[in-house]
Amino acid sequence: MPPNQILPWPLQKSGWSNRIALISEHASPFGKLGSVDSGGQNQYVSHLARQLSVLGYRVDIFTRRDSSLLPDVAAWSHGVRIIHVNAGPPEPVAKEDLLPYMQQFTAQVLKRCRSGGGYDLIHANFWMSALVAAEVKRELGTPFVVTFHALGRVRRAHQGTADRFPDERFDIEDRVVQEADHIIAECPQDEEDLIRLYNAEPAKITTIPCGFDQSEFWPISKTLARARLGLDPDEKILLQLGRMVPRKGVDNAIRALGRLERNHGIKARLLIVGGESDGPDPEVERLRAVAVEEGVEDRTVFVGPKGRESLKYYYNAADMFLTTPWYEPFGITAVEAMACGTPVIGSNVGGIKFTVRENETGYLVNPNDPDALAERIAHLYGNPKLRDRLGRQGVQRANTLFTWEKVAWAASGLYERVLIQKRSMNNSLADQLNAVDRGFAATLAALQETHRRLRPTIAAAADLISETFESGGKVLVCGNGGSAADAQHFAAEFVGRFKQPGRGGLPAMALCADSAVLTAWANDSGYEKVFARQVEAFGRPGDLLVVISTSGKSINLVEAVQAARAQNLRSIAVLGGSGGSLRQLADLCLVVPASDTQQIQEVQMVILHLVCELVENRVVAAVPVAGASSRSGRRRHGSTTPGGARSALTAADAAQ
Repeated sequence: MPPNQILPWPLQKSGWSNRIALISEHASPFGKLGSVDSGGQNQYVSHLARQLSVLGYRVDIFTRRDSSLLPDVAAWSHGVRIIHVNAGPPEPVAKEDLLPYMQQFTAQVLKRCRSGGGYDLIHANFWMSALVAAEVKRELGTPFVVTFHALGRVRRAHQGTADRFPDERFDIEDRVVQEADHIIAECPQDEEDLIRLYNAEPAKITTIPCGFDQSEFWPISKTLARARLGLDPDEKILLQLGRMVPRKGVDNAIRALGRLERNHGIKARLLIVGGESDGPDPEVERLRAVAVEEGVEDRTVFVGPKGRESLKYYYNAADMFLTTPWYEPFGITAVEAMACGTPVIGSNVGGIKFTVRENETGYLVNPNDPDALAERIAHLYGNPKLRDRLGRQGVQRANTLFTWEKVAWAASGLYERVLIQKRSMNNSLADQLNAVDRGFAATLAALQETHRRLRPTIAAAADLISETFESGGKVLVCGNGGSAADAQHFAAEFVGRFKQPGRGGLPAMALCADSAVLTAWANDSGYEKVFARQVEAFGRPGDLLVVISTSGKSINLVEAVQAARAQNLRSIAVLGGSGGSLRQLADLCLVVPASDTQQIQEVQMVILHLVCELVENRVVAAVPVAGASSRSGRRRHGSTTPGGARSALTAADAAQ
């Protein structure tokens, strides 16, 4: 099969959320364990992906191409593919130097998401992968969870100027903490650091530890393991295993080896597994110098990197496993040692103080304290039965809490919670959008029916108002509640302007605008007469009253129209529903064919705006523009009167 061909997905369990992308920009399952940039994260991504596939998920692992020989897509195991992303040169690049390539990495991930149907969820590993996930979420809305594996502020606090990561890391981590749908802490200390240093929401954090592979690590006879490795069956052997970087504190183990002999009279051999296999390793050379300084160079053995299949023999061959880093987000090697029945003496930091139980599976000491480490080693050599008991209890603890199967189950449960929450949010949004659609549809239907029924009536209303202004009359407007606001709006459009710039004001007043008049008369004589009283006070023959009501049943509006009739004022009623009593009283009625008050008001506002536009188009030539003579205004007045109704009707059609 061609290496770049994308394999079809195997049949999976049914489910609505089973496409997962694991992003791990620098730590590939193909990585050489024990080298500077290969370690726990590689194992985490590798084993989590495999176990997720067992649970029925389809998993793609996105990692940076660091060799031109790698295929674009590799079928790695059942249900799991590794996608090598072109970002930067196809060669090894220190992870501290990868940030400039993350934009290119993101573009490649987005391209594959868009062409391949996307993913239900992204699980980002490390802060740069989380940056990619955040950008994908911003573009496509894909939710993501993140396991940081190490935090920039914690690393900087411990390493100071030796930390080569750029300062941009802090801002990116801050952003990711806020934008991630959920955060996986590897231990309680990790969770505490996220809350204290990054202001993370506790509800967004779930602690899920790392694990070990039960098919790789289990107790084996010490004699058999030493025979397999060619070691003396009776020699005292200590083991240190992991990446060869200063923060791992391997020098502390070497110095403790010297203290063990000088302070306790115990000679032992220290096996150090890990490091680079290609060429000299600067860290190993530094550690050799430490061994010479301590006088234990003959008993410090740098084994070099070893394959996963042989590690169980080293764990089982050792009397004790030593791991004393300055800081450690988790520390998988301690769990692997416990799974093999080997007591662990580790630093009282980070994940190690979570995985190793003091006096139960081993001991915890302060980092960079070789005397304390040597004392604990000597104590266990002096108590072989205790050492055996700690080993047995370590096996039980590792298998109870720290298997990759349990890690995957916990991660799967978290994924489903995130996806259910996302689905619930989507459903809620869908419900909201459906409500919006229904509202618009109902209003549009009301508008269309109003257009069909009231098209000539709207034009007639505009003509009636125009004639009022042209004859020197004024327009009085009133309404209750929301209609009161519409009345004020309508009057203001005439006094000010609607669309035509520079025209003169048109005399219109809202009878509901003066609260003093309203409350005084309502208090003295009742609210039924508040508008009728103002019609009596302000209305003159030739004026026009416009009443706005959604029902047409308001007593004060009925009284106002009756007062207008008594004073020889014409009236227009803008109504809704059946039109009520006002439909029989007003000279001209515009009844919106709808029953919902909200829709009636929305359509009424459209009608009022149309009337404003039609009136303004007709009378603008008859009203003096600022600075123009009244004589020219009279000429314009005379020229626009003939055919007014026909021109207004045409404008109403255009406006619709």
